Amino acid sequence: MKNKVFTLEEVLSKFHDGQTILFGDWHGEISAEEIITGLIEKNIKDVTAVAVSGGMPDQGVGRMIVNHQVKSLLTTHIGLNPVAKDQYVAGELAVEFIPQGTFTERIRCGGYGLGGCLTPTGVGTQVAEGKQVLNLNGKDYLLEMPIRGDVALIKATKADKAGNIYFNKTSGAISNTMAFAADTVIVEVEELVEIGEIDPDDIAVPAPVVDMVYVRKGEKKPFCPMWQRAKAKAEAKAAEGGK
Repeated sequence: MKNKVFTLEEVLSKFHDGQTILFGDWHGEISAEEIITGLIEKNIKDVTAVAVSGGMPDQGVGRMIVNHQVKSLLTTHIGLNPVAKDQYVAGELAVEFIPQGTFTERIRCGGYGLGGCLTPTGVGTQVAEGKQVLNLNGKDYLLEMPIRGDVALIKATKADKAGNIYFNKTSGAISNTMAFAADTVIVEVEELVEIGEIDPDDIAVPAPVVDMVYVRKGEKKPFCPMWQRAKAKAEAKAAEGGK
């Protein structure tokens, strides 16, 4: 099998201005931070980003938004990134807000070659503006079009040299859906193992789907859910106030 492990420089050569990039991070968590740092240093511009949210100012796609590298964003919300909100209000960032279930389904359609999906979500709201409405059995549905990208940039826990990918528990989030909906799939992993060391039942994204694997050089960072981070910040603030 072909070895799909590449250097950071080789991975970055696949990115250029104007691409549509699917970011598999979850509100900035579990993101391909070292590759994103490379994209910031390379100053890739005019990106159409597809991500669950606008990330956070210091994490994930949010860092590229802060650096004005993203021109448009397809997402479910931007509430965690005040910079994205400010750019949106100022007309500097175009945002298409998509209900989260519809967001996932449109990407799945893009990955599986479907012409779109029908959903009642958004009927009679601003979400329906400019979209086709179909009535089936007396109920209205919106026709939502597929989403595909030039590159899917995802973060995984482990990969083998062939490109089989493993996610720890739910850290895969939407990445395993995005991996099927892009022309090039690039994965930043914490650990590289030999072919055969990942149990077939643990493979979330199979090798034929993955194009490039980059092994991050920094230390492993345990997944810390947002609620734990918020709790830690609240406790620190309370401690400061008690002094």
